[in-house]
Amino acid sequence: MTTVPTPGAPLTGLSRTEQRGQGARQRPPRVVLFMILTIIVLAIIGGLFVAFDKIVRPAMIGEFLKKMMPPSTAVATVVAQAEDVPQLLPAVGSLQAVHQVTVTPEVGGSVTKILFQSGATVKAGTPLVQLNDKPQQGDLANYKAQARVAELDLARYRALVAKQATSQQTVDQQQAALDQANANIAKTGALIAQLLVRAPFDGVLGVRQVDVGQFVKAGDAVVTLTDLDELYANFTLAEGERGRVAVGQAVRVTVDAYPDRVFQGTITAIDPQVSSDTRTVKLQATIPNKDHILQPGMFSNVTVVLPVMPNQVTLPETAVDYSLYGDSVYIVRDGAGPDGKPMLHAERAFVKTGNRADGKVVVLSGIKPGERVVAVGQNKLQNGAPVTLSDQGAPPAPAQTPRP
Repeated sequence: MTTVPTPGAPLTGLSRTEQRGQGARQRPPRVVLFMILTIIVLAIIGGLFVAFDKIVRPAMIGEFLKKMMPPSTAVATVVAQAEDVPQLLPAVGSLQAVHQVTVTPEVGGSVTKILFQSGATVKAGTPLVQLNDKPQQGDLANYKAQARVAELDLARYRALVAKQATSQQTVDQQQAALDQANANIAKTGALIAQLLVRAPFDGVLGVRQVDVGQFVKAGDAVVTLTDLDELYANFTLAEGERGRVAVGQAVRVTVDAYPDRVFQGTITAIDPQVSSDTRTVKLQATIPNKDHILQPGMFSNVTVVLPVMPNQVTLPETAVDYSLYGDSVYIVRDGAGPDGKPMLHAERAFVKTGNRADGKVVVLSGIKPGERVVAVGQNKLQNGAPVTLSDQGAPPAPAQTPRP
C-alpha cells in the first residue's frame, strides 16, 4: 500500500539530494525578479547619462561659451556701391618714333665742316655736315662762263638772222649750246647740294658719328634725327580680344622712367592679320609727346580703355579675401549679444569677382548695393565674430589722374 504525502508535510522517503533539487525548482521566481530590477536600474542610469549628454552638457557648454565670448574686433568698413566701372585691357609694348632716321650723305667725300651740336633741336633743311665740294664749285664756275658766252653769241646770231646775214640753223645750234651750258650748271648745282647734308625734317639730333677730315662714303651714318612730338606705342592683344577694340579708342600708357605719370593716346592702326605663332593681334597707338620726355625704345604698359559697364557693385580690392576655396568678404550684420543687447557681427560670404580698376574690384555676385563690408582687418575675423566699427575708414583708391 502506497502512502501519499500530505501537502505541506515534510517529504519522507527521499534522499537529501533529491530534497535540495526539489527546493531549487521552487526558487527561480526570485532570480527573475532580481534580474528585472537590475535591468530597470541600469536603464534608469543609462537614461540619466543620455539626458546629461544631450541636454545638460550642451547647456553647460553654451553657458560657458557665452561667458567666454571673445572681445569685439575693430574693423574698417565700406558700403558696397553701384557705379559705372571702366573696362580696361592691359598689355605691354614698346615706343617707336613716328619720324626717325639716320642721316647719311648721298655721295662720298671728305668732311670739311660740322655744322651742328649733338642733341640739338633743328628744323627741316638745317645744314649739318659739309663735304668737300671745291671740284664741283670749279665746274660750276666753268659752266656759268660757258652759259654767258653762249647767251651772247645767241643774241648776235639772232640779230644777223633778222638782217638775213646768217641762217636759222646757226641760231638753233647756238641755242642748243646755251641749253647744254645751263644743264651742266643745274647738274653741278645738284652735286654741290648733295655734298651739303641737311636735316630732312624737324627733330632732335643724336650723337655725332663723324669728324672733320674723315672720308665718308654714300650711306655712312652721320647722326640720328628723331621727331619726338608724337610717338607710336606698339603692343599686342590676344586674338580673343579683337572684337572689343577698334581704331579711335583711347589708351593709357605708363613707362618705368615716369611711374607717376599716365600718358593718353589713341589707337590708330590694327594689324589685319593674327599671328599664327602667338595667336595675338598687333595694334599701334599714337601718343602726343610735346614735352619730349618719352623716347623711342622705351618699354611701356598700355591699357586700352573700353566702354564703361553701368550699375556694377564695387568694393575696394582690400575687402576681398582670395583663397583656393574661393573669393570671400565679411559682411557686417546686426545681431544680439549674450546679454541680449544689440551687437554687430561679421558674416562670411563667398563672392564672384570681375574686372579691377583704380583700386576697386567689381563684385558680380554675393553682395548687394548698400551692404556694409569689412575693408580692413578681415584677416583677424571668423564667421560670426563680433566686431566694432573703426574710425580708420576704408583705404583710399590709388590716384590714376595724370599730372599736368
